[in-house]
Amino acid sequence: MKLNRAKTLEGYTLDSLDGDIGKVKDFYFDDQYWTVRYLVVDAGTWLTASQVLISPYALIAVDSIEKSISVNLSKKQIENSPSLNTDKPVTRQYEDAYYGYYGWPSYWEGASMWGEYSSIMRDPTRWGISNEGGKVWDSHLRSTQSVSGYHIQASDGDIGHVSDFIIDDESWAIRYLVVDTQNWWAGKKVLIAPKWIDSVSWPKSKIIVNLTLETIKEAPEYTDVFLLNREYEKRLHQHYNCTEYWDEDLFPKGVTK
Repeated sequence: MKLNRAKTLEGYTLDSLDGDIGKVKDFYFDDQYWTVRYLVVDAGTWLTASQVLISPYALIAVDSIEKSISVNLSKKQIENSPSLNTDKPVTRQYEDAYYGYYGWPSYWEGASMWGEYSSIMRDPTRWGISNEGGKVWDSHLRSTQSVSGYHIQASDGDIGHVSDFIIDDESWAIRYLVVDTQNWWAGKKVLIAPKWIDSVSWPKSKIIVNLTLETIKEAPEYTDVFLLNREYEKRLHQHYNCTEYWDEDLFPKGVTK
């Protein structure tokens, strides 16, 4: 597992089984599990549709040296996939058609991060099973670019704004929001995990956390050049007195922690 900044991954080339399909331009995540459901790809000129969605189900590996992401799909498969109207939000009808086309299980059925069939997240040989039963919940997809800039409100006042997202490139969960506090503490950045969020006012572009200003201020500082490692994460969770996510059953079975 590696943690990547969303803004770092933007611009990475997506390599299909038979060639380059474009560059990452955004991410759509759901606001229940804070997990990336689609990479939004600028397909350039080789497709009639300039923008396509690629599910993490199709991703093989992220190469930070080559700045590329390998995709287990051919150009023909992507070209023939359900077209997306970029002027409208992604609907459940579109998602049903999209997942049905590729024969992937629905992430919205079941109670875990990747639905009822989390165990096959990284096992393409088991894709294509039917999705019958299970609890269905309404999808609420958000764009990382559109949520960037949202204000963060602590229990006793405003603290800063979202400047980036830290994404786990195995489960594709958003592990942290990068909070820029430059208007308060001379440019210090801190990390807030989605599970520490109390609520979100989407109309007001505001994220509310049940933490005090002082608690956030004293948190271990994060810098864009700092390599996120487990030691830093442990200090961060200890500071907030919160359970470490790697000890929870959030990873698809079979995925190495």
